[in-house]
Formats: sequence, C-alpha cells, structure tokens
Amino acid sequence: MEKSNHYDAIVVGAGPAGLTAGIYLSRGRLRTLILNEGTVGGQMVLTHEIANYPGVESISGYQLATIMKKQALSFGCEIKSNITIGKIDLSDEIKSVTLGDGTSYSADTLILTPGGRSRTLGVAGENKFKGRGVSYCATCDGDFFTDKEIVVIGGGNSALEEAVSLTKYASKVTIIHQFDHFQAFDHAIKEAQMNPKIEFIMESTVAGFNGNESLESVDIRNLKTGKTYNYRTDGAFVFIGYIPNTEFVADKIETNQWGEIIVKADMSTSLGGVFAAGDSIAKRYRQVTTAVGDATVAALAATNYIHEKRAKKEHLATV
Repeated sequence: MEKSNHYDAIVVGAGPAGLTAGIYLSRGRLRTLILNEGTVGGQMVLTHEIANYPGVESISGYQLATIMKKQALSFGCEIKSNITIGKIDLSDEIKSVTLGDGTSYSADTLILTPGGRSRTLGVAGENKFKGRGVSYCATCDGDFFTDKEIVVIGGGNSALEEAVSLTKYASKVTIIHQFDHFQAFDHAIKEAQMNPKIEFIMESTVAGFNGNESLESVDIRNLKTGKTYNYRTDGAFVFIGYIPNTEFVADKIETNQWGEIIVKADMSTSLGGVFAAGDSIAKRYRQVTTAVGDATVAALAATNYIHEKRAKKEHLATV
C-alpha cells in the first residue's frame, strides 16, 4: 500500500453522520478520508427544508450538507464522492477499501456511515414528487401539511404511529394499506382507529402520484376488485419499510435481521477498530440530529482507539 494512500481514519459515507465524523476526526488532527458512492449529504439533500435542527432557524438539506462539507474540508478532511466501492477488508488490524477503479486506501480505524434509504413503492410519479408532496419522514415534513388532507401508505407500526403524529398538523389523514388487517401492535392499531382525524382504505395500494408543480392526487387500486380510481390529496407519506445501505459489509460485520449494524454505546461494532453511526445502525429514531450525535460519539471513540493503539506500540517498543 502506498504511504500516501494510508490514513489515520477512513469514513465510508458522506451523509450528516459521515460529515460529522470527518469534522471531529480531522479537527483532532487525524488524517481522514471520506469515501462516498453518491452525492455528498446523503438523504439529507432530498429534504426541501429542515426547521428542527438546533441553532438553525430554517435551511434546506442541500445547504446544511454544503456547510458540513465545507467545515470538514476546512479542518483538512479529504472527501472523494461519486465513487464505487469494489472491496472492503475489515478483518486485519489495518482496514482497507478498494474502489471500483482499483485504487486502494488503508487506515488504522474505519467508521461506517453508509446511511440507508426508505423503501419506495416504485410507481409512476413517485420520484417526480419526492420533496414536493411525497415524503418518507413525518418528523421532517409534517409541519408543511398543516390543515391539509394527506394519505399515509403502509400498515406496520411506523405507518400507524406516524399517521397519529401527523394528525397534529393535517386536518385529515387517510391510511392506505394493501391487506384487510394491520401488521402492527394492538396499541398502535387502537390508537389510530380511535383518532377522529384518521380514515382507512384497506385492501388497496397506491398505483401512481399525480400533479403539476406539487402532488395533487394519487391513483388508488383496489386489490380485491382490481379497479383504480383517483383520490385527491395534498401530500403522501410512505412508510413501507427502511433499507440500510449495508449490503457491502453484511458478511463481514454483525448485523440484525434487517441488515442494520449492531453497535455498542461507543458506536463500536463486532470488529475491533471498526465503528458505525447514522441511519445504518440498529436504532429506533432516524433524524439528522441523531445521525450527528451518533457520529460524534463514533469519531471520539475512534480517536481514542487510535491513541491507545499507538501508546501501546510505543510502550512495547521501549520494553
């Protein structure tokens, strides 16, 4: 491995967690490299407005990502985005990442922050209206639908719980679910059923999203009759599952049944010298603020790991 390609720390992923880790590591004077397969900022850049980030009144996800990136770079962090990760080796004391073009990088410690993605319906108009009426985060976007009528797609705990939380803003919430029963805990089902603002359309699915500049209606297909009809709505929240971007390390590190990385309180993983943070780890809440908090802990723990490792080597060298 060329010396120039060896770093103190490598961070895989450049969402809010990855950028925060990069800020803390590089500010701690560790030579740090962030590798990111997509656009810097991750899912955050898809958020039209972030109004609940402490200390910031209102900002777009893209703007916040740009500020975080600028901070990381100002402390000396290197960022390589829009790359492809070909191979990752976490088994040795020195961790290595090889890109699709064959370029390899190594580091004493590695922080995994690949993030994740909401499971999508994959129907017409969904991509077009993302951030313009179609959302995957009630906490992020609920306030934008105050006194409006919206639909929630899904039938699990997340869908029902978020539907109830959305009634704080919306005048009416219609839950659309493909089965005649819900896959959720009894208390979640009862709470939704007892809420006067919530209505239900069962044994149905959304077959398309329609509108001009923003979402205006959805096409609902009744799975029992096969008939499709147009349903007027101001917004649609999709809660049909979440997919962590951990496929590239699933066979190398301990994950749960959903592919989420299992971490300890200090964000360390099942492999020594490997830490994880953000939306790819096993946890309940996924917000920009929780990702930033996870990454702060992971970066500090990784820094401590490096210092302890080097102190041990220096001690052995003097014995």
